[in-house]
Amino acid sequence: MTTATQAKAPLGETLVQQGVISREQLTSALQEQRVTGRLLGEVLIEQGIISPQALIRTVAQQLGLPGCQIRHGLFDPACLDLIGQAEAERLKCLPLFKVHGTLTVAMAEPQSLPKIDRLRRRTGCKIRPVLAFETNILEFIQKCVGGEADVDAFLASLDESHVSVIEQETVDEGPVTDLDNMVAGSPVVNLVNVVLMTAIRDGASDIHIEPDRKGTRIRYRIDGLLRDLMKPPPGMHAAITSRIKVTGKMDIAEKRLPQEGRVRIVAEKREIDLRVSSMPTLLGEKLVIRILDKENLHVRLEDLGFRTETLDAFQRMLHQPYGLVLVTGPTGSGKTTTLYSALDLIRSPERNILTVEDPVEYQLDLVNQVQVHAATGMTFARVLRSMLRQDPDVIMVGEIRDEETARVAVQAALTGHLVLATLHTNDAPGAVARLIDMGIEAYLLSSALNGVVAQRLARTVCQNCVTKYYPAENVLEDAGLAGKTNQVFHKGAGCEQCHNSGYRHRIGVYEVMEVEADLRKMVHRAAPSHELRAKLRQLGCLSLRQEGVRIALEGRTSLEEALAVTHSDDDLDPPEANG
Repeated sequence: MTTATQAKAPLGETLVQQGVISREQLTSALQEQRVTGRLLGEVLIEQGIISPQALIRTVAQQLGLPGCQIRHGLFDPACLDLIGQAEAERLKCLPLFKVHGTLTVAMAEPQSLPKIDRLRRRTGCKIRPVLAFETNILEFIQKCVGGEADVDAFLASLDESHVSVIEQETVDEGPVTDLDNMVAGSPVVNLVNVVLMTAIRDGASDIHIEPDRKGTRIRYRIDGLLRDLMKPPPGMHAAITSRIKVTGKMDIAEKRLPQEGRVRIVAEKREIDLRVSSMPTLLGEKLVIRILDKENLHVRLEDLGFRTETLDAFQRMLHQPYGLVLVTGPTGSGKTTTLYSALDLIRSPERNILTVEDPVEYQLDLVNQVQVHAATGMTFARVLRSMLRQDPDVIMVGEIRDEETARVAVQAALTGHLVLATLHTNDAPGAVARLIDMGIEAYLLSSALNGVVAQRLARTVCQNCVTKYYPAENVLEDAGLAGKTNQVFHKGAGCEQCHNSGYRHRIGVYEVMEVEADLRKMVHRAAPSHELRAKLRQLGCLSLRQEGVRIALEGRTSLEEALAVTHSDDDLDPPEANG
């Protein structure tokens, strides 16, 4: 008996002892092996006696190592760059993913110490070897190089036989924290990983997982608009929602009530927070995952899109020793980013800064952040009152929602604190009317208010496919540019980088109302919004519509986009004011 045969015989015996194959099947496979000279495992798989998963599991147990069958979504294709294609093929290995300096590598010979040492020297990482078939490794190296490791290929690898296994396994499945759990799980784990990685790489802010009559629809929001990401095979919706709810530490058995969860993951070599929200619908549970990626958080005010004049006015508000500064706009207009940028400007070791938020989206150094939790009585107003006994210099309120919160915020601003807060209004002057409608006395508000910033987000033209164009006459008229038909504007023609939308990334559009002496008198007598608006124009302040048109004239967005995200003053004023 040759040495090779002796090395292979224990594997066959092990398979027989475990009841995976019969003695007769082993004998038949060994006879073919002697004729062809191929590995015993390859013969068993080819004859359909054993599955690749069962074989790799048995061999891995013999070696005392984890084993895996490489699949789409189980590895990060970018990790191949750490060693290069040639070295990967020579060493017969494929880097799977890197977490905190440890690189997990699928290897055909995971017991080879010289190869592990070479990988350690080349990557500078601690190497965690995992057993995989050589053919499986080489196949996916080629797919990485050829750019084939994509979502479509992964979905094509799923079939109906996976679905029942998924739904049985996910009920008792715990959070996936390492490769051992991942490779032992079902394809739904990999599908969720693919969804998250794709959304993070494309810069998405949210992922929507929705039940559909024909299965599941997964979309993600990029630059404010939802786009289709994938449509998994029918029958997987319950499994996908269970997987995500387990990861977010939510109750997977509760499907009749809304839930919220939160988890931190490591992706693209950085930590990313995910907020998960579930909502029961007629066809099943709908999940929304908010992606909180600090890489996308621009905390310098100069990077947000303020004009020099508006930025100077905003900074003057923030450098007042006390008073109320409001940031207004609809949901998703970037108010939180503006507030965080303001805190970044004024935070220092000499200042005690406290925030009350729902939820805390990003954690900032030198800032004490408190999460609202209504179920335990931690409301905005209650936390604000407690904060006033914490000797604060600056207080940030995530949102003024009711009279009680508004009154505490105004009182804090009047008693020597700088208070930053958000409010939902159409423009800057509208914030005054909103607070007065909430029950705040005009004389108190006039003393407390430093200023208001109203904002929107406009998509910027993709620089990869930018082209010139001339807007239609009616569009120019809406923009206040009637007759300027020779004015050149820019838009994107659509390309792969911008998902054929013509836009990539977003920029802020800001209307800044700094409360000076005349405006303060008008607030004191509760002047209506259209009068405040007219006074702002006299002072040379541009409206949101005018700011948007200015950005379009500079070529940073299209004129249609600027008009879509802003209102004209005529739309905001009451009919009697225009008459």
